[in-house]
Amino acid sequence: MTSSLANPGLALFVLCVVMVGCAAVVYRFAGLGNPLTAPWAAARGALQLAAISLILAAALAHLWSSLLVLAVMFVAAAVTAGRRARAGRSAAWLAVALGCGVGVVLPLMLISGVVPLQGVALVPIGGIMLGNAMTATALAAKRGLDAIDLRRGEVEAGLSLGFSVRDAHMEVVGPSASDALLPGLDQTRTVGLVTLPGAFVGVLLATGSAVQAGAVQILVLVGVLLAQTCAVAVAIELVARGVVHRRGSRPMR
Repeated sequence: MTSSLANPGLALFVLCVVMVGCAAVVYRFAGLGNPLTAPWAAARGALQLAAISLILAAALAHLWSSLLVLAVMFVAAAVTAGRRARAGRSAAWLAVALGCGVGVVLPLMLISGVVPLQGVALVPIGGIMLGNAMTATALAAKRGLDAIDLRRGEVEAGLSLGFSVRDAHMEVVGPSASDALLPGLDQTRTVGLVTLPGAFVGVLLATGSAVQAGAVQILVLVGVLLAQTCAVAVAIELVARGVVHRRGSRPMR
């Protein structure tokens, strides 16, 4: 069974224009801001999707080009995570956390044979793992650094009691940064009850098989949990050891 949902064509274009127009009208009369915000966001999204569709159509034809796409995505994710953490140049070390998260999950999927070593499978699965690991890494690093800045007195108290610098920082970093795992945990707990995630919907529309869609979705959710857990664990370790720090507030050694 092949779904005919959202086939490119005039009807899709007109529907999108109408919905964006309605959003602009709501912006205008509800006083939400510039009415052009929604149209601009939609136009930018459409251009970006068109570009990436053309790139992927060519890249997925070969394994080496698919790996190159993943490498570019990894660099972009590392830069984004560092910027969100506001850790300056030291944020480059967060690439290690990202690498640990994705580097554990993808080899397991490939070695097991569940995910074939083909670009058409590797890029989407790798992209999902990378995107979720990026979000968790950025949030964990940001909250960990915020905790060190805001709870400096507790850190100094730990040092006065004989704690190592790493352990004193971990006392405030660990509880704060672990919240970065909550969105992934909540998504896994509520899947099928509150939400139908993108992987499930995509496979269902493509194949018409709810069983296959469920199998792909649980693979993605469990993989995301592992990737995020490993990434967050490494991120808070880097923060606690002062490898990732903010300018002017580098932890004591």
